[in-house]
Amino acid sequence: MRTSGDFRATIRGGVRGRAHSLMVHLCSPDRAGTADQDSALVGFVVPKTVGNAIKRNRVRRQLRHLMRDRLDRLHPGESLVIRVFPDAAGLTADALARDLDRAWSNATGLSR
Repeated sequence: MRTSGDFRATIRGGVRGRAHSLMVHLCSPDRAGTADQDSALVGFVVPKTVGNAIKRNRVRRQLRHLMRDRLDRLHPGESLVIRVFPDAAGLTADALARDLDRAWSNATGLSR
């Protein structure tokens, strides 16, 4: 996901799921206007409140790595925005993965 319009459409039209350190916005292809896409779109919002550039980039890299294993959960044309909260800066990769899975299941309505 690269354009602000993609982020905006996903955040406004998507279903939210929240965990302690992050929130996910999941949007179906018809609501995001990406029905013609062959693949899913994923974007990250890591604000300056998370920390300096080193901390923000570290969290973004961890989330990118975690999403590689979870891309098969997204259908073609779906879009997902992961919005990070300041608490994520101090978490381990395992804790971040648990929060990502929890937020995702909250967004899809699945209970673990």
